[in-house]
Formats: sequence, C-alpha cells, structure tokens
Amino acid sequence: MNKKKIVLAEDNSTLSLLLKFRLEKEGYELLMAVDGKQAIELIEEHNPDLILTDIMMPYISGLEVISHVRNKLDLKVPIIVFSAAGQEEMVLKAFNLGANDFMGKPFSPNELVIRVKRLLN
Repeated sequence: MNKKKIVLAEDNSTLSLLLKFRLEKEGYELLMAVDGKQAIELIEEHNPDLILTDIMMPYISGLEVISHVRNKLDLKVPIIVFSAAGQEEMVLKAFNLGANDFMGKPFSPNELVIRVKRLLN
C-alpha cells in the first residue's frame, strides 16, 4: 500500500517538525518545505495527495503556492492553509484562490490530523 504524500510548507521549524512527527505516526509521507518556492518545487516533482501551507512565508507566500497549484498546474489536490490571528483578509484570499480548509495558529496537531484524514479519505 502506497503512503499518501503530503507537502508541508512552514517556515517555523519547531512547528513543522512537530507536524511531521505527528503525521508520519499516522502513516503519511511528509515532504518538507521552508518557503513557497521550495513548496512549489516539491509539488511539481512529487504530485502530493495533500498540501499544508502557511500563508506567510519568505520568498513566495502560501497564497502564491495555492494560485500556482490551481492555475498553473491545474491540480485539484486538497490544500489546508495555516495563518496567525489577524490575517482574516489573507484567509479569504486563500479560499478565493482555492484552499479547502483553514487552521488558525496556534492549533492542535490532533485537530490537524482529523482534518487531513477527512480530506484524504
């Protein structure tokens, strides 16, 4: 049985390692990106089953990642975005661009797992 692949784009290494550990425990394969540029490269190379991306990242934002996936690559892959409080406008933009779900930081890794499973099953 092939593991489902998840690209995780998050510039906070503490959070990304925590999420990687938690999601790998659930049997997913994690591909890690520290910014949007790296995320796009991983997405193009590995065609993941799910994308998790922070909105605010260096070089290329999560919004640009969503736009690239939906418009340039024309992929329907589910996308969950993370955002700190006070970024409601960004979150609305993310949904308009084609994000499927949103989690405000800080969030519980357990809740993320539930949402990931809901989108992947």
